[in-house]
Amino acid sequence: MEAIRYIISALLWLLFFAFLLRVILQFVRADFRNPISQAVLRVTNPLVLPLRRVIPPIGKVDLASVVALLLVQVAAICIELWLSGVGIPPVGALVQVMLIDLARKILQFYLVALIIYAVLSWVAPGTYSPASALLDRICEPLINPVRRVIPPIGGLDLSVVFVMILLGALLRLL
Repeated sequence: MEAIRYIISALLWLLFFAFLLRVILQFVRADFRNPISQAVLRVTNPLVLPLRRVIPPIGKVDLASVVALLLVQVAAICIELWLSGVGIPPVGALVQVMLIDLARKILQFYLVALIIYAVLSWVAPGTYSPASALLDRICEPLINPVRRVIPPIGGLDLSVVFVMILLGALLRLL
């Protein structure tokens, strides 16, 4: 039973990750012709497109994608609680758990993205790949403000390290 619960939890995490990536890619105005972006769209469109018919965007924010992310998050939490035999908490507690878990997963996503970004910059600097192009679009908004305050030291750009420390501290607060 524990193995089945793990498999379901991992699949729910991957599904959540796809919806989170969709929202982030829209937020950073990533290239949606990128093969990875196309895959994310294909996975998330079955839920987002029907929602888009009833939930219009607000300015440049695709509210349907955000609502889809929240729905997937709530469903994942409810399924995991049900599988563990805990039962579904009252709505107020469920919203609180959802928001904290959402913040935690976003911070974890960015930590992993920054680690991959840093490793790619050391191993294959200046090379193009669809993944590195998306990582640049995702990570640069976090790194650039720190880069303006802390310039490269001896040719080493330590801004990624400082952003990772900050994100790790925020994760510990949650």
